[in-house]
Amino acid sequence: MEAIKNFINACAVPSRMFPVIVLLFFFVFPVNSFFEKYNKLFFLDRLWTKKGGIFLFSTLTMFLSIGMLDENFRHTVSKPDNLPIVGLIYASLFFLWVALSQARENDLRLEKNEKPKEWHDSQEKILVWPDLVSIELIAMLFALGFLFTWGILVDAPLEEPANLATSPNPAKAPWYFLALQEMLVYFDPALAGVIFPTLIVVGLMAIPYIDNNHKATGYYTFKERKLAITIFLFGWIILWLFMMVIGTILRGPNWNFYGPFEYWDPHKVEALTNINLSEYLYVIGLNMGLPGNIFIREAPGIFLISLYFIGGGFLLTKTVFKNLFKSLGPLRYSFFLVLLLFATSLPIKMTLRWLFNLKYIVSIPEFFFNI
Repeated sequence: MEAIKNFINACAVPSRMFPVIVLLFFFVFPVNSFFEKYNKLFFLDRLWTKKGGIFLFSTLTMFLSIGMLDENFRHTVSKPDNLPIVGLIYASLFFLWVALSQARENDLRLEKNEKPKEWHDSQEKILVWPDLVSIELIAMLFALGFLFTWGILVDAPLEEPANLATSPNPAKAPWYFLALQEMLVYFDPALAGVIFPTLIVVGLMAIPYIDNNHKATGYYTFKERKLAITIFLFGWIILWLFMMVIGTILRGPNWNFYGPFEYWDPHKVEALTNINLSEYLYVIGLNMGLPGNIFIREAPGIFLISLYFIGGGFLLTKTVFKNLFKSLGPLRYSFFLVLLLFATSLPIKMTLRWLFNLKYIVSIPEFFFNI
């Protein structure tokens, strides 16, 4: 058992875990034929069936149940602050399974030239009152009862009054802000605290207007809305939920990374020297001091950022998204491309920080401009 725990702790290092999760994401939600071939080869599409749902929830429940036998895992997961994250994981998995299981069923029906399950020949109308409102009332009562029970059984995570002489270690934001706090590690506060959250929210709301495929109106489907569904789930699972899990379970004292079964030792020391790109180039690479001129000093970083947005956008337009550009048109496609490049910049910057301790690609503290 200790060997299994050590193996999980080693795999939970974000620099190892993150690339695997991203690849697995695109295998489970294949956006093109390459991933779709391996999706069918390994039967990953079978996850969205009744048997697949039983397997998913059983695996998650078994992992949490066995993990609770470990004191370190139990100490982290059972904190009142962290319980909402566990519930969020279960709820996200459940609703994801419900939606995609119905989507898979409809895709199979459409392949046989049958109507989607939501379409039926009956002309019976479903009225808002009493059909819909009664269901919503029952759901509201269940939710209210659940919150009352939770409030009675679980103590609120209130601590003693703030003391300037004693700071909590680690000092974490509330669970719903943990993703933002994790972003602050990799980006300037203006980007991580204002620009990125705004772009994520606006981008998720804009997906139905960008990919306005009218074929998939009124029923669940994946094949007809691959792009929209994949982008939304990437933003939700990878850029938000995964960041919450990192901030909840893997971030410990001194903001170091800890495995799920690792003891949170406040004396753990990790040698981390965050270095800007200009320091890599001039100080380490050329063995010289940083230039006094800001633009000469940050020219390599500005060039890379421009190459990423302009060159990367042009390359994607001419290759992967060639047909998408024709279908969306210049305006909607440009909006989609900008949102996509900003979204992918987060995992790219995270990987660069983990592998090379790269702090900022462009660092101009004189004008509070850091990327």
